[in-house]
Parts: sequence; structure tokens; C-alpha cells
Amino acid sequence: MIWTISDLHLSHAHPKPMDIFGAHWRDHATRIATAWRARVAPDDWVLIAGDISWALKLADALVDLRWIDALPGRKVLIRGNHDYWCQRKVGSMRRHMPPSLNLIGADAFDLGSAVACGTRGWVTPEMPGYDAVTDEPIYRRELGMLDRAIAHGQQLAANKRPLIIMLHYPPFVNQQPTEFAHRIAASGASACIYGHLHRVHDHQNAINHTINGVAYQLTSADFIGFGPVAVRGLNSV
Repeated sequence: MIWTISDLHLSHAHPKPMDIFGAHWRDHATRIATAWRARVAPDDWVLIAGDISWALKLADALVDLRWIDALPGRKVLIRGNHDYWCQRKVGSMRRHMPPSLNLIGADAFDLGSAVACGTRGWVTPEMPGYDAVTDEPIYRRELGMLDRAIAHGQQLAANKRPLIIMLHYPPFVNQQPTEFAHRIAASGASACIYGHLHRVHDHQNAINHTINGVAYQLTSADFIGFGPVAVRGLNSV
């Protein structure tokens, strides 16, 4: 099985109560762990689409990463916009990952029955608050990182296995495709998982179905009930 969840927002080193964002977040880490242990087998995969830890430093984030490592399954992670502990290049961060955790960014990972690839993504020109001066360089860089991730994923999948694209930022805005979505549609991917969205309005307007052959799936922990869910769309290859 290949499962997914994002936006764990853990803070074991310096606890940050998440219920300040709503009562539904109360004891969220305990609820995630309980559901995780009930669903995920040791040989399963869990894809985590960013916003893993509130920690600002790697030493503090390792407390959260080891917590995830202790849960069943093998994990593939991308960073989110709040993963400040992961500011260095992904390649240099990999050696710090606990045994069951695999960090990717602008590249791909072989899951056996499928291939996962991805990058963080970024705010796009369609999003409110987009600043061409500060956001444009990061936006363009993340598009390039998506292209490299897809190319690596396609190479591994060889048109024989499903390709799963992991993003943190949503590839649609107001249900309209961004450039990220256009490139995902052209990639031949079977599925795209993403997170980042937490407001009720954003949940209601999120793309959570198949478009152009890609099964899009919002995986924010609060949206999916604080437990991993199965990745959809993997029977298309």
C-alpha cells in the first residue's frame, strides 16, 4: 500500500499547541499516530507532502523526524513552506534522516510498485499576495525543480509504473490550473498529492479529483481526518 498525509505540523522539541487554529487540531499528533499504526503495515509506503515540523533548527526537527521514524512503514518526504529546519540543499540534508525516512526535492524515489517525485512548489502569479519581485525567482526555480523531478521520475518509471508527483503548494488556484498543473498534466503522471490548505473555504474549493488523467489529492492532515489515506489513481499504468 502507498499512503499519504501532509501538514503534520509537529513540535515535540518546543511544543506549539495547534488547537490555536481550531479545536479540531487538539491532540492532533496523538490522533495521527493512532490512525497511522492502525492502517500502515511495516512494508507500506507513506508519502508526506511537507510542513512536517515547526522546528527552526535541524536538531529540534530531528525529535519530530524520529517520532515519524518510529511509526510503521517507509516514508518519503518533501519540505513545505514551514519546514525552516530544511533550508539547506536537500542532498546535504539526507544524511541526517532517520532510517525509514527518505527526503526528496527536484528528484525521484523508487517505491517498487510506483515512483514518487516532487518538490515544494511556491505561490504563483494567480495567488493573492504574489509579489513579482520576491516571489518570481523562487517560483521559477521551483518550476525548474519540478521539471527535474518529473524527468527523473519518468526515467525510473519507464512508462511501466505509475508516477506520483508530490507538491506542498496546491497546483490549482480557484480551481484553475497554474503552470505547475500544466506541467504535471504533460508529464503523464498518474497522481499528484499536495497539502498547504487549511481554511474551510480552501478545503471546499480544492481540486480533489481526476483532471487530464491525473488524480489530484489534497492531503492536509486536517482535511483527511488526521490519519494517512491511500494514494488514488495508481491503476492507470
